Order: sequence, then C-alpha cells, then structure tokens
Amino acid sequence: MKKTLLSITLFCFALISSAQSWVSQATGFTNPARDIQGIQIVDANTVWALAGDGSGVGTNVQEFTRTLDGGATWIPGTINLGDNTLKIGNLCAISATTAWVSAFDNTNGLGGVWKTTDGGQTWVAQNTTAFTTAGSSWCDGVHFFDENNGLAYGDPVGSNFEIYTTSDGGATWTAVPAGTTTNPNALTNEWGYAGSFAYAGNSFWFTTSKGKIYRTTDMGLHWTKLNSPLSDFGGGVTTTNFGTLYFSDNNTGMILGTKDTASTFKIYTTTNGGTNWATGVVYSGFLNLCYIPNTTTLISTSDSTTLGTGSAYSMDNGATWTPIDADIAHGVPAFLNPTTGWCGGINQSATTDGIFKFNGNLANQMFEKTDGFKVYPNPAHQFVTISSKEVDSFQLTVTDITGKVLLNNSFTGVENSIDTSNFMDGIYFFTMRSDSKTQTIKIVKN
Repeated sequence: MKKTLLSITLFCFALISSAQSWVSQATGFTNPARDIQGIQIVDANTVWALAGDGSGVGTNVQEFTRTLDGGATWIPGTINLGDNTLKIGNLCAISATTAWVSAFDNTNGLGGVWKTTDGGQTWVAQNTTAFTTAGSSWCDGVHFFDENNGLAYGDPVGSNFEIYTTSDGGATWTAVPAGTTTNPNALTNEWGYAGSFAYAGNSFWFTTSKGKIYRTTDMGLHWTKLNSPLSDFGGGVTTTNFGTLYFSDNNTGMILGTKDTASTFKIYTTTNGGTNWATGVVYSGFLNLCYIPNTTTLISTSDSTTLGTGSAYSMDNGATWTPIDADIAHGVPAFLNPTTGWCGGINQSATTDGIFKFNGNLANQMFEKTDGFKVYPNPAHQFVTISSKEVDSFQLTVTDITGKVLLNNSFTGVENSIDTSNFMDGIYFFTMRSDSKTQTIKIVKN
C-alpha cells in the first residue's frame, strides 16, 4: 500500500452525485411576458413570487403568484394598494396566507408597507404615519423574521435612515432612534436602494449609495455601519460601482459587484458578517445568485442576452462552478434547502412557463458515506486521511471559506495523509477530480 504524507493547511469536503436540472412551471398570469422579480419560499409546498414586466416596455406591475402544492399549480393575484402607480420594492411571505410588500412612488418616494392575511386577496396599509416625507421617505424594503417580528427601512430623513421595527406582526411599529449603536448617521448623498438587502437568521443587511452596509443582528433594534469594497451599490453616485449582497448565515456572505469598470465583476467574501472583506476575485459567471441557507453552496442563473443564459452551482463559496444548463433564460433564484428551489422565468401564457422548479440534490455528503472514498477524522485536529479502494490517482484543489485556492496538486496511492496542524481553526474545502468522479468535501479543523 502506497501512502503519501503532505504538510499543508486543512480542508473541508462535500459530494454531489446526481444530475441537476430545472422543470418549467406555469405561473398562471393571463398577460404574457410576466417575469419574476423575487421568490419567497415558506416551505416545500408554499411559495410566493413577485411579478414584473418581462416585455421590456417598462409597465408597472402589481401582481404576484402563489403555490400551495410545491408548484404543481400556481394561482396569480393582484397587489391592490389603492394606487396603481406605486412601485413594489419587495414581497416578504411567512405563511400560505400572510405576506407584506414595500412600495413607493417613483417620483416623490411616498409609500410604505402593506400586509395581507388572506393569501393576497386584500392588502392593508400598515404604519401609515411612516414614510410620509416627500422626496426623502423612499421605503426600500420590508422583512419579517417570523409572524411577529419584522422591520421596514427607507432613505434618510434628516441625518438618519428611516427604520422601524415591530413585534406584533405590524399592528404597531417603533422608529429606531438615532445613535451610534442604534441608527448611525448617514453620509451626505447617502441613500438606500429598493430591495437591495440580505438576511439570515436574526440578521439583516442593507446597502447604500456610499458603499456602506448597515447590519442588525437583533431584528432591527440596533444597527452597525460597515465598510465594503465598493463605493456605491447602485451606481447612483459612483456610476461604475454596482453590487449585490448575499448571506448564507450570520457570518458567511459575499458581494458580487463592479468596482473599477462597469463590465468587470468580482466576488468579495466575508466570514464575519461583513466586518471584513477578502480581496476581490474576478468573476465571469451568471449574475443572479443565491445561497442555499447555512451552506457555502451557491446557485447562479442568467436571462441576459448579452452575458449569456443558463445556470450553474458552486459547492465552495464561488471558487469553482459546475453548469446545470446552457442557453436557457433563468431569472432570480431562491432555495430553501439543497433539494428545494425555484428560479424565475417568463410566461408565454396562463398555462405555459413563467417559473422553474429545481430538480436535483445539492446536499453535501461526507466522503466516508460513499463507496469511493473514506475521509477521517472529521472534525480534525492534525492529520486527515483520505483512502480509496477504487481511485488510485486524483487531482486535489483546496480552498478556504473565502474561495482562495490553497493547493492544486496531483495525488497517487490508495491512502494519503494530510497534516493540518498549521491551519487555523475553521472550514476548508477539498475538490477531488478523477476520471470517474468529481467530489467536493467540507472538513472542520479545530
């Protein structure tokens, strides 16, 4: 038996075995060319999707669609706010019957939050004394962490962003007061962007025109202002800077954005909730992203005629990508878990197309659960052993949580031991490639 000993820094692993694909479902909209602006997955059966105009005309759309049977049937509806000129910023759903939307007037910014408790048949305005300062009160988003606790935020009125919290489902709202630890002062010419936020657990982040990130870890009661690698997240002040924020959990996240030129995209990663960001890595993939919650698995999609269409997934926080399909237009994705997800499409009619349901399994499985490899121990303290009765040579790529490549080397022999004593505690990713398989695994070093 040939053995190899290598002193490097540690790794983490996972495996994908089955093919991945998408199944087209009909969203039910009578008008054709309705695309999907956002998807809210409550559970494997209950999903809401916010509609938009996919024709290119720019028609203002106040519509949604909803499924209660995992997408077998979708029921469209109208978001009746009493003013058909209001722009819908986002939709947040927490059950089959209950959801909220943020909305604003595109001229003066006036708007607010509306709630439905009957599956979208009626919508009732909440917190009607908020977001009432013309020219300033642009309601940028609403989010609920559960049926009772939520927040809504908008552009600065005076020196601070207009932020409210509720603990009773929106029956009453409390303004977050100005303060260094509660609601830090905004900069000159600083504002938010509608729908430009991320959330995970009890944490919520929103982005600004000055490249800043506001973060709360207690459902909106206290906020911290963080720096980012970008000067602007929406091009409103710095025209070459655009960015989208994504988080998988309270700590693991990324920015996909342009910094120096509008055509060069980079991925910036964080492992501490956005306090620090790794150096950007050039990215040339699809531009609609989402995390599978509490993993480092990403899904990317595109419906762009200039950047190409298709979809892909990454098991190592964006370091490497595997195609799902090509030359098929896909809109924004959202996933509940490794087997449950949807992405947007464009409907042809009430009975044809509009949204795609994921068909596959992106779950990480430990190598020791497969016939090909055994990896042990996990968690590891010093040595990790990789053994196989079926594979006697493979290419190994090791990345850390930020996607930085630490090792790219060939190995032979049925057993290899890795010395991980020089690695800091944390998570690392192994991608093994042989003639017969490609597997990525996550191991914890402690």
